[in-house]
Amino acid sequence: MISPSNATNDQLRNLLEDRILLLDGSMGALILASKPTEEDFRGERFRNHHTDLKNATDILCLTQPKMIQDIHRKYLEAGSDIIETNSFNANVLNQDEYGLGELTFEINQAAASLAKQAAEEFTKKNPDKPRFVAGSIGPTKFLLSMNADNPGTRPVTFDQMVDSYAEQVRGLLAGGADLLLPETSFDTLNMKSCLFAIRRVFDELNTSVPVMVSGTIFETGRSLTAQTVEAFYTSVSHFPLFSIGLNCALGPKQMRPYVESLSKLAECPISCYPNAGMPDGMGGFNSNPAEVAEALGEYARQGWVNIVGGCCGTTPEYIQRIGEQVQNFKPRAVPVSRHLTAFAGQERCELRPDSNFLMIGERTNVTGSRKFARLIREEKYDDALSVAREQVEGGANVIDVNMDEGLLDSQACMQKFLWLVSDDGDISVPIMIDSSNWDVIETGLKCVQGKPIVNSISIKDNEARFLEQARLIRRYGAAVVVMAFDEQGQADTADRKVEICKRAYKLLTEQAGFPPEDIIFDPNILTVATGMEEHNNYAVEFFDAVRRIKKECPSARTSGGVSNVSFSFRGNDVVREAMNAAFLYHAIEAGLDMGIVNSSQLEVYEEIDKELLVLIEDVLLNRRDDATERLIEFAEKIKDQKQGETVKKTAEWRNGTVEERLQHALLKGITDYIEEDTEEARLKYERPLNVIQGPLMDGMNIVGELFGAGKMFLPQVVKSARVMKKSVAYLTPFMEAEKEAAGGGARGTFVIATVKGDVHDIGKNIVGVVLRCNNFEVIDLGVMVACDKILDKAQEVGADVIGLSGLITPSLDEMVTVAQEMQRRGMTTPLLIGGATTSAKHTAVKIAPVYNQIVAHVADASLSVPVVEALVDEKRREEFAKKVRAEQERDRESYGMRQQRKLVSYEEAFSRRFATDWKTVDLPQPEFLGAKVLKDYPLEKIRPYIDWSPFFQTWSLHGKYPGILEDEVVGEEAHKLFADANAMLDKVIAEKWVTANAVYGFWPANSERDDIILYNPEKPEQELVRFPMLRQQWERKGQHEFRSLADYIAPVDCGRRDSIGAFAVTTGTGIEQQLARFEAEHDDYQSIMLKAIADRLAEAFAEALHAIARQNWGYGQSENLSNEELIREKYRGIRPAFGYPACPDHLPKKALFELLKAPGVAGIELTESLAMMPASSVSGLYFAHPDSRYFSVTQILDDQLTDYAARMQIDLETARRWLAPVLG
Repeated sequence: MISPSNATNDQLRNLLEDRILLLDGSMGALILASKPTEEDFRGERFRNHHTDLKNATDILCLTQPKMIQDIHRKYLEAGSDIIETNSFNANVLNQDEYGLGELTFEINQAAASLAKQAAEEFTKKNPDKPRFVAGSIGPTKFLLSMNADNPGTRPVTFDQMVDSYAEQVRGLLAGGADLLLPETSFDTLNMKSCLFAIRRVFDELNTSVPVMVSGTIFETGRSLTAQTVEAFYTSVSHFPLFSIGLNCALGPKQMRPYVESLSKLAECPISCYPNAGMPDGMGGFNSNPAEVAEALGEYARQGWVNIVGGCCGTTPEYIQRIGEQVQNFKPRAVPVSRHLTAFAGQERCELRPDSNFLMIGERTNVTGSRKFARLIREEKYDDALSVAREQVEGGANVIDVNMDEGLLDSQACMQKFLWLVSDDGDISVPIMIDSSNWDVIETGLKCVQGKPIVNSISIKDNEARFLEQARLIRRYGAAVVVMAFDEQGQADTADRKVEICKRAYKLLTEQAGFPPEDIIFDPNILTVATGMEEHNNYAVEFFDAVRRIKKECPSARTSGGVSNVSFSFRGNDVVREAMNAAFLYHAIEAGLDMGIVNSSQLEVYEEIDKELLVLIEDVLLNRRDDATERLIEFAEKIKDQKQGETVKKTAEWRNGTVEERLQHALLKGITDYIEEDTEEARLKYERPLNVIQGPLMDGMNIVGELFGAGKMFLPQVVKSARVMKKSVAYLTPFMEAEKEAAGGGARGTFVIATVKGDVHDIGKNIVGVVLRCNNFEVIDLGVMVACDKILDKAQEVGADVIGLSGLITPSLDEMVTVAQEMQRRGMTTPLLIGGATTSAKHTAVKIAPVYNQIVAHVADASLSVPVVEALVDEKRREEFAKKVRAEQERDRESYGMRQQRKLVSYEEAFSRRFATDWKTVDLPQPEFLGAKVLKDYPLEKIRPYIDWSPFFQTWSLHGKYPGILEDEVVGEEAHKLFADANAMLDKVIAEKWVTANAVYGFWPANSERDDIILYNPEKPEQELVRFPMLRQQWERKGQHEFRSLADYIAPVDCGRRDSIGAFAVTTGTGIEQQLARFEAEHDDYQSIMLKAIADRLAEAFAEALHAIARQNWGYGQSENLSNEELIREKYRGIRPAFGYPACPDHLPKKALFELLKAPGVAGIELTESLAMMPASSVSGLYFAHPDSRYFSVTQILDDQLTDYAARMQIDLETARRWLAPVLG
């Protein structure tokens, strides 16, 4: 592979390090403005051409070269560093439509030559600002990834697409293009064929130029062929890209989240050239040059971009304004490669150091599934697709597709099936193309738009053949599985397996251009318990080989076909599934990253019969000479045993009527018999809907009454809801079959969401459960939901009430935005506000005034039912509204009195700051400087630090732990809840449901007024980062000092260097897999329980890590505090978090995360509103000052706001928005 290393590439890269480069704008907009006629397009040369040429804009390079060159000059005058050729549609396939396909080379050569002449003209005028030409390559009019009319076919082939692009590339290079720019890619397989063509031409000509790539994402957040921006990047990242970016379809405001996502991921420069806003319905766009420039200037300020410009609708004026906005900002710093393994289907699948085992579904394999093989032979491809869907639903992260069967046309079957998969939105995972036939593999590679895995190649023939195949796999953009197989045959010992894998690793990394993270070794899982003594140690040899390969082949991955190990027991599912699970347990422990398994039929290791497990592990670990005989003997005993055949004593309640049994199950939260009882009721009642509206709702009404009367508690209600959901889920297919509306019985429709930028949803989920229990239809839109999506859905379904939830303070502003939009739309739907950060006062002062309908605040999930009941009851609504509005008016009056508080000026507050004798105060020095990472920190070490009181509050059980367990009213339920929590916590720890990661460290520091300066530990005088802090200004009675966190750090002029700590922890990594399982099982109780436990673990981890940090700092080594004393913070030092009372602004969190490199090392990301993801995360600063304590910056004046905005280097309006909660 030739790397772009010519002088142009070096020059461009040097410029990119110095400044943000400017692209041009729309060629089409200026051509359109010239209003060329059919005669202009034809020119003299094509006067008698047999088809119309109007709108064949590329031909203007030949017929109207002056027009095109004048457009180039206008963009160069506007400041463009890079101009694009007029060749967007100049590929063979598109030009054939005009009868010009044979002129593809000539058109592109002319396009590049015209642009090159103009660029050189301007470079000559000002050599300090060199100009460059990018050869524009559009997407063609065809799609390779989908065909809506006939999903099993394609209008053109991958090879035809490659040939079409190759001719275009040849012409652009011949004309002098400095770069190539395949752009507006809405089908990634098209883009991959273009990159394949570019590489072919580079090889032909023994040259290369830098290649920029730009994709197109629509308002759905996906490409036309349903890929996310992360999947798009992953799919093309095999090519040595000069840059990657986005253009077209969206304006800069709509494109923002996708550019931000790409900037966090891409290991190359980022480009962005949006449209001039969104279509205005009149053939134009709705954003003027100033608006587009301001938005792109914000991208630059955020450090997201390296190259900017404009697409549809933009003109030289846009480009000039954009250049003015970005010129003072530094370009995005390109991150160093993290060597993470990633694959892609419609979505990206990433293996991080803290990732769980990756499961590859095995049932879409004709050699491993008789059902799938039959469906393929009978050409029942729709049914075959359902097998793939089942694998995904069963938890498969990747699906293995194999068509190797003697009576099949394997190439044709592979092609058709992969085309159908590509068209199926439910099969979004990456593909493993599995075949022993190279032609079948290559056919598959030409059908997949994402980044697939090839399974497999080996050195069994010779090194030359191995390298030839590997280079092609790399060129197609796939990862590769390499079998432990060489010229001597299959490796069966650990030494042979490791020897072959090391040899292959060296060949791939040194001669085939493969990054190690895209290499997956399969060290051969061989069958045990065959009766042959030489096979007894096969599993042990595999485990040993995996450990050694992971050590001796850095960053490479390991995999295997798990079911091979149990092949001796085919026909005995009990033994096979148990053996596969046990083998997998030990293999993962040894370091196995992924495996081909039947994910929907995988036994849980902990649930394997203990006697059977001992016998299986005797075989796998080769612990006894008679292990095989003993397992075979046991297998014979259970061979005919029916699955699930158990003898149970029937409980007394099982003797009641079906209505009594359903009611009992609902009240007690028992799911064991719910399906059989529901079926009995279905057969008894005329319609399935009657079962819901009859016995089920009767039972839930009792639950609601008991809950309202305080005789049932929230945990019990959630368990009841779980039973209800399982029963309804069972009845749903029957109701759909009737094709009758299932509605009519609900008391009202409630649309609820956690607002944009916020990821916290426990409270929201509880409200949903409680309302469903009271016969409301609840439409839960999830977390981080944009305003338009909430309101569009509410209007679509005719919602009776809209509920907004949020935990972080920026969510308050978003709630105001939603209320304002409701007012703008003229809506009349009542609005319900809730969440930890909300309050009745904020709702009254900030939200209710902007929406002239009912806006109510609910402080507790358990109070939502009476509020919603009042809002949907026409007779009670007006009376309730009067009451709410009267309370809100009182809150506003109270708030108005707050404005009369005595607040001192910022200068006076600073002069009366908290004082320290900096000459004598103890300034402890940490034992290390810089950051340390804690990966997969033992959860059992975190558990003792849990503060359980907030856990009970989550469930609306109020009281302090442990006293709440003895409370006369809630004590009994608190006991049950505590037992359930600890039982789940046992599982969380034993089965590693979540991973605890952290990063923390210490830096030399000083304060400068109200800024805290952190210095580079390696260059003590170099400022690393600066955290502006806020200061108290409200003078309470008897208050003598006004604190800021900067007061706790030694000032720069005191002559002493202080230190500060910083941290970020999470216990939410991996939680989604378990939550998805609970959702599939309709189990809200377990879902809410797990989130609540993860939150408690995160806070506990923060407490545990602070204890470690105090010891590292040297002053905490003598501590001997109980957990109660830790909770009451009876230690020296504090750990305030951004967004909380002592430092209420969330914005400095960005600098904190950059300092700690938290996204990369701990897997904690920040949302647009600076909430942390995963939600169960905590971050902040450590202060060691002996007199440091927590305090609240309750209210500040405009004088401090102005000063703070200047120190933060943000505009006043931005500062006002983020600090709204503390402004008067």
